[in-house]
This record gives sequence, C-alpha cells and structure tokens, in this order.
Amino acid sequence: MNDIEFRVPLNPKEFKEYDLFRWKILRKPIGKEIDSLKDRYEESSFHLIGIKDEIIIGCGRLHFNSKDEAQIRYMAVEERYQGKGIGKKILELLEKNAKKNNAKKIILNARDHVLSFYKSSDYTAIGKYDGSDTGIPHTRMVKKI
Repeated sequence: MNDIEFRVPLNPKEFKEYDLFRWKILRKPIGKEIDSLKDRYEESSFHLIGIKDEIIIGCGRLHFNSKDEAQIRYMAVEERYQGKGIGKKILELLEKNAKKNNAKKIILNARDHVLSFYKSSDYTAIGKYDGSDTGIPHTRMVKKI
C-alpha cells in the first residue's frame, strides 16, 4: 500500500475524475445519472482520494450535520483493490479529519453488504436507513469518537 497516495483532489481536473470515479463505482451500476452524486454538502465537505499510478482507486467524503456530528458518504474502492486495506485507510483519514474538527460522533448509512467492514472499525448499527434513492438496503451506523 506504500504505492498509494491518499489526499484531497487538488484541482478541477482531479475533482472531475473523482466525481466520475464515485459515479462509476456507486451510482452507474444501479442506473443513476452522474448528477445524482451531488448534495447540499458537496462544497463544504472534506473529499479524499486514493491514487495509484495517477489513477483514482478509492474515495470517501466527510461533512458535518452539526458541530458535533460528522457524516461519511461516498466510500468506494475499485473492486480489484478491495480487501487490501485501502478502504480502511480512507476511513481512518476521514475519522482523523472529523476528530480534528471536534466531532463527537460519526454517522454513515452503509449498504447492507458492507456492514462487516464498518463493524470491524467499531461502527455500531442503530437501525435501517430508508432515505436512500438507490433501492439498495442501507443501515444507519454510528461511532463515538
């Protein structure tokens, strides 16, 4: 994993590549248009990418719902790189940013097929999440930090 750089997108070209990556992994397979990626937190969020050989292979985003509550969204890792610690590193760096900005807890709405990933990082399921526009079952999770 030493050959992977984790950082924020640096310029409009990288933000466009990041958006395309998020869409390709999370939204395109379920028939969603690329403009379904954006929400009201996009501009104020902390965006993180993992880059290998100048190509984005992972990402995640953190925003604040209140001064004490941060939320993680748009976690994704290219399929061939899953299971290699990339998602864990992105999650760790997002959590570090939340702590640095005085969050007391982090929430997220995990697709049900990845619940064990978040549970292994001390997130606790607190109930079903019905607000997703994806049609994929989600569970709301929380971690106190």
